[in-house]
Amino acid sequence: MEKDRKKDPDEDKQYCELCGKMENLLKCGRCRNSFYCSKDHQTQDWRKHKLVCKEADKSKVPSQSVKTSKTPQPSPQTRKDSVTPRCEPVEKMISNADVSGIFNNTKHNGQTNKRSLDDIVTRNMNEHGICFLDDFLGEETGLAILENVVALQQSGKFTDGQLVSQRGDSTRDIRGDQIVWIEGNEDGCGKIRFLMSRMDDLLRLCNGRLGNYSINGRTKAMVACYPGEGKGYVRHVDNPNGDGRCVTCIYYLNKDWDAKAHGGLLRIFPEGKASYAIDIEPKFDRLLLFWSDRRNPHEVQPAHATRYAITVWYFDREERARAKEKYVTGTVIRLIEQVLERRV
Repeated sequence: MEKDRKKDPDEDKQYCELCGKMENLLKCGRCRNSFYCSKDHQTQDWRKHKLVCKEADKSKVPSQSVKTSKTPQPSPQTRKDSVTPRCEPVEKMISNADVSGIFNNTKHNGQTNKRSLDDIVTRNMNEHGICFLDDFLGEETGLAILENVVALQQSGKFTDGQLVSQRGDSTRDIRGDQIVWIEGNEDGCGKIRFLMSRMDDLLRLCNGRLGNYSINGRTKAMVACYPGEGKGYVRHVDNPNGDGRCVTCIYYLNKDWDAKAHGGLLRIFPEGKASYAIDIEPKFDRLLLFWSDRRNPHEVQPAHATRYAITVWYFDREERARAKEKYVTGTVIRLIEQVLERRV
């Protein structure tokens, strides 16, 4: 390991290849191009990464020095310069950034912006990559949705949140929420279904004007609860590896939320702005949208009161098709490897 290594200028672009986490990363000791948050995640991703790792390794080594030998699985090296994000106190940065006027549908004088919601969303998403809309459905509808969510929680249907391809036991160190996936046609979820339909309507109106994306589908709704107790979610990216998700859409259900007392802020670190961060309070009846990819790393800060949110991810047609093709190809490769292993 190098001593007195200079700070990596690409630090804000480095993520765990498996889960998207951005802190305390380990670097692949062989290709030195990929990062992981733990040895467990590196091991889980090795079947896929070893193909890329070989190519990267060959490109660095002169052809005359290549020797035929069995290649050991790489051991990662800890990245020293990735422990804490580089940003000013966010409270100060947010006041300077004037978030309420840039990203919200409410003017400084408290009046509702008369521009249509889809115009507000497309303008702010294309200019800033983030937009939030207050009083999205109104208090009566918001409270009815909250009743659906609380009933789901009381029925015991929530389970601990999981990471993509997570098979280890380190999940609780990364995220502390409890979740349930909702299609919308389940008993007692009529108001959640209504919320999903209003999200769909908004994205349908915006479609064709959100960057170069062509939205043609979405996930189920992920209903999440942080039970207080200082639970949060470390800095991560929703879609670090091109799985098709292009827009993250979150609806908050937290009545009388006090960020100073309750915490639970969603802190976004826009790409290319190393000393800048945006805090979003999880206020009741607030809808938040942002790009799902590496442009918007974010974290949920520790919550000290019960915090509810409903998240839906929208897919881009072309990226989703590529992701499905990649998945099928990877599945075929794994099956072939399994067959060959049995024959050995």
